[in-house]
Amino acid sequence: MRALLWYLAAVNLLAFAAMGIDKARARSGARRIPEATLFLLAVLGGSAGGLLGMGLFRHKTRHRAFTVGFPAILLCEAAGAAYILLKWKGVL
Repeated sequence: MRALLWYLAAVNLLAFAAMGIDKARARSGARRIPEATLFLLAVLGGSAGGLLGMGLFRHKTRHRAFTVGFPAILLCEAAGAAYILLKWKGVL
């Protein structure tokens, strides 16, 4: 369980940082982080960090795929986590 928490902290930090780095690259005209990579980080468990980065850096907030997709991924992850936790506790 502890390893899972460390993993989630790391992937969320990475997703958050990726949003900030991509925003900085967008401003300077440098090579960008592909959107597929940002979504991959979200699907791998970093959707909360990605959403936080979107809000803080005001990045990708006009892209419907991100404003709808990231919260949808977060809801799916939360539902999956709740199911696993309830199953583990013997409630289900």
